[in-house]
Amino acid sequence: MLWVVFLLVAWGAAALSCVRLCLAAARPAPSSGAPSREARGVARAADGPALTLYETAFLAGGPHRVADLALVTMHLRRRLLVAHTGWATVVDPDGRDEVERTVIRAIGPQGQAPIPAVRSAAAAADAVRALADRLVAAGLALPGGAGRDVVAAVRAVRGAALLVAALGAAALLTPGREQRPGGAGVPVLVWFGLPLLLTLGCLAIARMEVHPYSSWASPAGQRLLAERTAAAGGPEGDVLVAVAVSGVRAVADPALRAALGAARHVP
Repeated sequence: MLWVVFLLVAWGAAALSCVRLCLAAARPAPSSGAPSREARGVARAADGPALTLYETAFLAGGPHRVADLALVTMHLRRRLLVAHTGWATVVDPDGRDEVERTVIRAIGPQGQAPIPAVRSAAAAADAVRALADRLVAAGLALPGGAGRDVVAAVRAVRGAALLVAALGAAALLTPGREQRPGGAGVPVLVWFGLPLLLTLGCLAIARMEVHPYSSWASPAGQRLLAERTAAAGGPEGDVLVAVAVSGVRAVADPALRAALGAARHVP
């Protein structure tokens, strides 16, 4: 009767993961009330030709994506040297915007620091938090990356579906499976098919209702991200847009990509 234990585990995993996804999807986003003048300004800018690069980066990947974008921008424009050894060195101490100045401050007075420490400090800085607050107030971002709950819950349901399938396959090889609850005429796979159907149905509903899954962008922000496919400023601008949307994996230089990839402790 070991297969019955497998069945109970399968049902437990399926039920818990599906309940978690339902709760995460149904949880309302905190209301920010009436938008402020600053929030309306962000919304008007977003309704224009495109989001700014920093806005795009935050909506696509959160505060650490903003830090990645700043590091790549400063490296490409020779204001910062991002070495394959995993260290960042200041070349031009005058940042062009507050995020760049935040990166320079994170590197410190010695002008050189490990990239993971710089990235983490820049992502947690006031400049990035202010950017997040503006996007949340404008209705483009989710407060505190609230969408991460949905993303994690979807992954849990997918994992449960795979677990149910694996346990069903294992049950076929387990002795004593002829002793089935509900009568001898019910095949073992039918009992495992029910929790599998539950998980797959839950994933299908989630895909219709809350897809695309995003940790940071609200539905309005996701629509703007979908429209953000080009940037002014030539080939370098295209690279920066790709980094903002897709992260450091969009960097063509393998040494730069490896140096930045080593700092990606937070997804």
